[in-house]
Amino acid sequence: MKKIAVLTSGGDAPGMNAAIRSVVRKAIYEGLEVSGVFNGYQGLIDGKIEQFQLGSVGDIIQRGGTVLRSARCPEFMTEEGRAKALAQIKLHAIDGVVVIGGDGSFRGANELVKMGVPCACVPATIDNDIPGTEFTIGFDTALNTVVEAIDKIRDTATSHERSFIIEVMGRDAGDLALWAGLGGGAESIILPEKPFDADSIVKRIKRSTSRGKKHSIIVLAEGIMSATQLADILKEEAGVETRVSILGHMQRGGSPSARDRVIASQYGARAVETLLSGKTSSAVGMRNHKVVDYNLEEVFIKQEKLDLSLLELAETLSI
Repeated sequence: MKKIAVLTSGGDAPGMNAAIRSVVRKAIYEGLEVSGVFNGYQGLIDGKIEQFQLGSVGDIIQRGGTVLRSARCPEFMTEEGRAKALAQIKLHAIDGVVVIGGDGSFRGANELVKMGVPCACVPATIDNDIPGTEFTIGFDTALNTVVEAIDKIRDTATSHERSFIIEVMGRDAGDLALWAGLGGGAESIILPEKPFDADSIVKRIKRSTSRGKKHSIIVLAEGIMSATQLADILKEEAGVETRVSILGHMQRGGSPSARDRVIASQYGARAVETLLSGKTSSAVGMRNHKVVDYNLEEVFIKQEKLDLSLLELAETLSI
């Protein structure tokens, strides 16, 4: 292996730049040439590929987003689109690709593997929903962003003696809502992984009110319903008035936390090592606080289960 490429795909996540930096500098350290692919798989199809040097990734470790930019690419889902991408890979003499992104990005990499292109995947998504790893790049930063927002909303909730529903991202995974709810001291946390129970939420609000509490914070994962829908349900079924706060894309932005910078650096370097070792289809991640790599196929056959003991703890502490 003499030359590799790195691309970012799907939704951006804080720490992607730290991972890009790690891939580029580790590759150069190991004597490889390395190119950056701009605009994800679309850039691979269009040949937006540029050779990187050490300075190409200088002063980016602290920046949010991705300097390689990202784009959705329906064309790559077609045989014709993938053929164009493969032609560009051969034209630029690329021997392996590091893909940084989430589930859809990993599936794209798997298609490249099927065409004979070695790939190493780095999990980067605030949703923390990639099987095989305990933590994805961007999750910690997004978590801190949400907890900070909860703290600020709580001030207003207390001042006006109101209940607030805070809707957070996560697609169909409740990790971000669960960790943020526990870390932010929410009275109720609603997740896709647990059946929705409006009665229990109402009971919690009324119980808090009966002991003199002036506010209530409900954290809602977007994968189960919208915050406005939940507000309507609580009003119709129990006459409970709430205010809604949808945090939206602010959760994906901002400078990455120290933790995200560290694991991004670890993951990026490990991805290069897997390609150098001759592995053709791999993903990197963390298990038991150690960086590991595993076969990419595991991502598509395993189903990670949310640690609901954290939810039980949150409910215990919010009595």
